[in-house]
Amino acid sequence: MTEHTSLTGKTAVITGGVSGIGRAIVERFAASGARVVVFDVDAPGAEALSAALPGVVTGLVDVSDFAAMEAAFGLLERVDILVNNSGIGHIGTVETTTAEDMDRLYRVNVKGVFHGLKLAIPRMMQQGGGVVLNMCSIAAKVGLEARFAYSMTKGAVLAMTLQTARDYVSRGIRCNCLCPARVHTPFVDQYLAKNYPGREEEMFRVLSAAQPLGRMGEPREIADLALYLCSDAASFVTGVAWDIDGGVTGLR
Repeated sequence: MTEHTSLTGKTAVITGGVSGIGRAIVERFAASGARVVVFDVDAPGAEALSAALPGVVTGLVDVSDFAAMEAAFGLLERVDILVNNSGIGHIGTVETTTAEDMDRLYRVNVKGVFHGLKLAIPRMMQQGGGVVLNMCSIAAKVGLEARFAYSMTKGAVLAMTLQTARDYVSRGIRCNCLCPARVHTPFVDQYLAKNYPGREEEMFRVLSAAQPLGRMGEPREIADLALYLCSDAASFVTGVAWDIDGGVTGLR
């Protein structure tokens, strides 16, 4: 960590921070001096996170519920950084995706980001500036097999990122998003166990080989880039959808 990537004195709100990429970002930001506040719906995960990182504040907040988000933000003295990381996945084509699937993903992946922006941006303007980082995906840029609803939501996240960056560039607020390819998180392990029982190792190798680098990303790698984008080291970076994908989009 350098002085330019230090987050000392900053309050960072991270949604979906109890596991996977979110947990790695929480750990990285806390180690960089930030006061970290986590909003999540996973009560056991929040308890375990608080035990592991006593300085991190956790709150059970459903990002799809505007009233709950508004109440949670109302408890904060300031918001310097917002990481909209909460999200859920779905596998299916337009034929197999139900209306309920679409609504469920929209509530969390799209409205959840909107709620965070709606509540954080006014606070940041009052404070004289801030940084927003939205968790997007390469699914917003390239066609992935059977990811109809998920890709729809990530396309919306990309659009919201660019619009927010444009609307508030003169107000001292930077807004970017990260577009990872497949990252080895508990979601991947659960997916393999559910769909390929007894073949987990085999299918893990198949999924890893889909990236030109021949492996999945690690949460810590996403967290390192998140730290850069949310720190003063990236003070000249806004309106960017940053690929971190093992070569998927550039080497197709």
